[in-house]
Amino acid sequence: MQRKSVVPAWARALLGLVAGGVALGIAQLVAAFVGPETSPVLAVGDATVDLTPAPVKEWAIRTFGESDKAVLVGGVLVVVLFGVAPLIGMLALRRLSYGFAGLAAFGVVGLLAVLTRPEAGVLDTLPTLAGVGAGACALAWLVRRATGDGDPFHGIDARPPLRPAKVGAPAGGEAGPASGPASGPASGRGSGTASGPGSGSASGGGGVVERPAVMWVAGEPPAFDRRRLLTGAAGGAVAAGAAYLLGQTLGGRQMVDTARAGVALPGPATPARPIPAGADLRIGGLSPFITPNKDFYRVDTALVVPQVDPGDWTLRIHGMVDRPVEITYADLLKMPLTEADVTLTCVSNEVGGPLAGNARWLGVRMAEVLRQAGLQSGADMLLSTSADGFTCGTPVDVVMDGRDALFAVAMNGEVLPVDHGFPVRQVVPGLYGYVSATKWVVDIKVTRFDRDEAYWTPRGWSAKGPIKTQSRIDVPKPADTLKPGRNTVAGVAWAQHTGVDAVEVRFDGGEWRQAKLAEVPGPDTWRQWSIDWDARPGEHRIEVRATDASGYTQTGELAPVAPDGATGWHTITVNVV
Repeated sequence: MQRKSVVPAWARALLGLVAGGVALGIAQLVAAFVGPETSPVLAVGDATVDLTPAPVKEWAIRTFGESDKAVLVGGVLVVVLFGVAPLIGMLALRRLSYGFAGLAAFGVVGLLAVLTRPEAGVLDTLPTLAGVGAGACALAWLVRRATGDGDPFHGIDARPPLRPAKVGAPAGGEAGPASGPASGPASGRGSGTASGPGSGSASGGGGVVERPAVMWVAGEPPAFDRRRLLTGAAGGAVAAGAAYLLGQTLGGRQMVDTARAGVALPGPATPARPIPAGADLRIGGLSPFITPNKDFYRVDTALVVPQVDPGDWTLRIHGMVDRPVEITYADLLKMPLTEADVTLTCVSNEVGGPLAGNARWLGVRMAEVLRQAGLQSGADMLLSTSADGFTCGTPVDVVMDGRDALFAVAMNGEVLPVDHGFPVRQVVPGLYGYVSATKWVVDIKVTRFDRDEAYWTPRGWSAKGPIKTQSRIDVPKPADTLKPGRNTVAGVAWAQHTGVDAVEVRFDGGEWRQAKLAEVPGPDTWRQWSIDWDARPGEHRIEVRATDASGYTQTGELAPVAPDGATGWHTITVNVV
């Protein structure tokens, strides 16, 4: 009859969980020295982003917003630690080589994800290999602690069943049971007595005595040692967590932050227009005219923010040009800089959503740099590439029509933050970010839309993404409770590079009423608006719509964000009591 394992299922799962944690922690620590992007967790996450269907990505952005990448990384960790790792622990206690094989398979997945990254090298495999090795050592060590002095390389389930050892049984007779557990070895040479307290004397001079654990015969499994497993698991968990956190710290931004702090920004050759005194209505809860850097939305495909040393950065421009050029960061800062107020908007922004922000940018006009290369006839697309391999396609005519399309180096008076593209990013008024706002840009291929595709186009998004006229209610918030009487309703509207000419608000489906508009320095920024409302008790619906400078009034027809931006009127419901 097959016996049950002496190690409970929870202990087996714990073995794998801790060993998996050690593997991931050591991999993260080694990746801090090789490069944060070489972490197998992040590499698998990047591969997951690339392979995920577009509708799922849209759902993730809608549901989690700027936290979508953190949720993805957490999901990968949960799957690995609570899905794969316990299974490895189960296998290891059958035979340790099975557990090693499970770790190796897990490592192969990580290696494939790492090696399929752009510009991956052999050295990039080191974090994954080190993690698998550390996990294997931890697994073997924990198996030994869980199984006492047994041989972990054969596993518990592979050993024969427990057999009591008979001691001093006489020939031709049946030994009687000992009256209690023996504390020492049988001592009588054929005397039939077992020495030690609690030993019993058997008639006929024989007896059966259970040997203590240290004297079990070869091949018999030792008892499960719960205490040693738990203390070992606790130590392994602490080591795994410490390695992971240390890896994140060491793999952070220290080097690039130091370089960024040393950048001396030249003044603009073409300053931005002064912001009008009436550009900010200063209403509580209303989005400020200038969005602080720390509050500016971030949506990109980078699980690890690229750490680009400005001393090593170059921008290569090639393709359908007369003279391919390569520009360094120092070269760029020597060129005439332009300052401009520009609102950026993400195509994934739902009607009334938060994925829009306004900033004062400083940079070199993209048109000036492209003219140095000499654009050839027929070129209609700029295929830009980020340091992490992301690509986007920008219409050439938009960049060259005179608007403030920039290779930006600063944001709101400070060197470009790392999260927003340091050392250089693109800013193009009037286009959604997915076709214009490449961060950490390092390469521009001048080409055609009928020859090349950018990252999002084959995933179902429009090749060209002009921003749609939109408006949003910031005050009050949906489901707010207001007091009866005079209340202020306020928000922002945008129609980059056209400009907003009017905003209208209506209550409970009544007549549209003109809102008061704030001043703006130009057509490339959002515009604040406000209106007073005499509120009566009850539940009320508030809607807003904007009209741009071309005379177009935004449609009330609801459309999803894919393939080229959401439409509809932002509508909220409030209670007045």
